[in-house]
Amino acid sequence: QVQLAESGGGLVQAGGSLRLSCAASGLTFSDYAMGWFRQAPGKEREFVVRISRSGGITSYADSAKGRFTISRDNAKNTVYLQMNRLKPEDTAVYYCAADRQVISTTREGAYEYWGQGTQVTVSS
Repeated sequence: QVQLAESGGGLVQAGGSLRLSCAASGLTFSDYAMGWFRQAPGKEREFVVRISRSGGITSYADSAKGRFTISRDNAKNTVYLQMNRLKPEDTAVYYCAADRQVISTTREGAYEYWGQGTQVTVSS
């Protein structure tokens, strides 16, 4: 049974930082690219960032470039999202997802497994 468990969310002031983690189990972690998505209240879920199986290739949404950094530790079956200079518009539930495909994609439907999400709230 595959499980993706996000943690690290919380309440932070604008300009602050948070580090999200996503621990995977039940799959061969290094066989999957990993992505982070987010869903703000009243909005559709959107792509944030993706990291390749080895961690050598990353792809960021424009909203995340320069502020967010994705990384992974295949020995720990964990992917991380370091978020700096947070803004109120970053407030959302953040989800990690696993994609076995090699070709990079921002499309939700390509991701096979999803976590339950972790809430990030940025106050102004």
